Amino acid sequence: MSENAAAAVADTRPQWFGHPAQLARLFTTEAMERFGYYGMRALLTLYLADHFLFSDQTVTGLYGGFTSLVYLTPLIGGLLADRYLGSKKAVKFGAILMALGYFILCFGGEAAKPWAKIDGQQYAVSVEAGDTGKTQFITVDGQKLAIKGNEDGSVSLLAGDGAEARRIAKGGFEAGGERDPLMVTILLIGLSAVTVGNGFFKPNISTMVGSLYAKDDTRRDAGFTIFYMGINLGSLGSQLACPFLADKYGWWAGFLLAALGMTLSWYLIQFAGPKLAGYGEPPEDAPKRDLAIYAGAILTVPLVWFLFTNLMAAPPPVEGEGFIGYLMGLPILGKLLFATFLLSIIVIPIWSIAVGTRAEWQMMIAAIVLIVFNVVFWTLFEQAGSSLTLFAARNTDLSVFGLFDLVPAQTQFFNAIFIVLLAPVFSLLWQAMGRRGLEPGIPVKFGMALAGVGGGFLFLVWGSQFAGPDFKVGLWWLAGLYLIHSIAELMISPVGLSMITKLSIARIVGLMMGLWFVSIACAQYVGGLVARVASVETVGGQVTNLKVSLDTYTATFETIGWAAVIIGGVLLLISPLLRKLMHGVK
Repeated sequence: MSENAAAAVADTRPQWFGHPAQLARLFTTEAMERFGYYGMRALLTLYLADHFLFSDQTVTGLYGGFTSLVYLTPLIGGLLADRYLGSKKAVKFGAILMALGYFILCFGGEAAKPWAKIDGQQYAVSVEAGDTGKTQFITVDGQKLAIKGNEDGSVSLLAGDGAEARRIAKGGFEAGGERDPLMVTILLIGLSAVTVGNGFFKPNISTMVGSLYAKDDTRRDAGFTIFYMGINLGSLGSQLACPFLADKYGWWAGFLLAALGMTLSWYLIQFAGPKLAGYGEPPEDAPKRDLAIYAGAILTVPLVWFLFTNLMAAPPPVEGEGFIGYLMGLPILGKLLFATFLLSIIVIPIWSIAVGTRAEWQMMIAAIVLIVFNVVFWTLFEQAGSSLTLFAARNTDLSVFGLFDLVPAQTQFFNAIFIVLLAPVFSLLWQAMGRRGLEPGIPVKFGMALAGVGGGFLFLVWGSQFAGPDFKVGLWWLAGLYLIHSIAELMISPVGLSMITKLSIARIVGLMMGLWFVSIACAQYVGGLVARVASVETVGGQVTNLKVSLDTYTATFETIGWAAVIIGGVLLLISPLLRKLMHGVK
């Protein structure tokens, strides 16, 4: 009898595919929560750009700030659950806040009204669809003129026959949107509620899964594998359905479906009844602080709202100020993230010298080095929700074999479907290579992942040379990027948390786990900054020159692609040294 079978026989609880039956309820709860989150995330960038008419820099900066806080708040939510609430109460409360946030996002009001300023004079902009796409027009002295951006940064105003009626020099043309401040406030409150709620939900549902198994239960890793499959299955469905509804009926419909998915997640955990009795309960000696914690969390929503508004109001960095000047010019959220991360990667190794053995210190150094490389990977990988989504909307032919067109936001589903299909393959591959002693070590997997994420961007850049006369790249080049990125993700994501637990000094594993999440939060924030480099001038939510747009994106993707390949190569070169510092940890 196998060890897994023996564990199942010893477990007298009802079983679900050889695991405690409670796993089924947690699996579906997580799947529906991820359905809501990834459905909302698929819409967010285009919602900010097309409905509110924010500039690309504001859109990508706000997106990066939001996703960074999504990874940062679980540190606090996990701590409060461990000491006071218990995991189950924290998950229930987090689900309520997240569902409320998604419902709030349904109220976007009327779309912002586009305008353009020429020499200080403001004109209303109209956007009209034609055979070759959408064109923006303004009326000057009774003449209707089309707006066309030029490669040198100037703007041409074209008469009906296509002749240039006027050319505005670079810097003389300004575009924006007249939006309702109340609607912007509602938007940011919705995002803030999702952020705070996620801090309670995200870490604690995983904790509940872990509580289903004894420490020596050999089914634990397999149970988490099944649980994480729920993440990808949930995200796969919503990244198709939410954009479809938003495109067909309006943004409110896409966000409403995300809200309903999150509400179902709350229902599954709230009314689990005896199915989850005894799991995720508060510590026996924990003081009763429930109401105070709930009130404090609700009061935190305005604080997160302030961080978002501060982020949106921050001016772009000024060239020539140096690294310190750059950090000082960051908004409050950026300062907090970078200060925490930089302080941690400096102080923790110094502290480990004093309290640990030489071997433990070397293992901690290896962990810190890999965490730094982890920031680079997720910075580039998370372009999926920002610059790559905008690229899909502007410079990608979304036709599927001429049968139908995808909605731009639906392109994010490629990652989810590739993960679902490839995860079992990689699991079998690593096991087979492990039996033969050929499985790559952790540093090699990290290096291959970094080279892979860069290779994905270079693959898309290669495909851009085959763009049609409409300056749009075939959908399958973008799908190929996501395939390569998914393979890279499978080389780094599953081993990251395991690496932390193996290399950290036992007494600070929790602290190191927190640093891991801070590194991902920093990556999300920096990812927004990278996406800002690919910003394109828009009028009425539309670019005025698709060639300029294509050239801007491909130039950015080529730069970060080669940078990732080089950084991955550096990690592969130093991997033998890191293996020595890891003292046999694989």
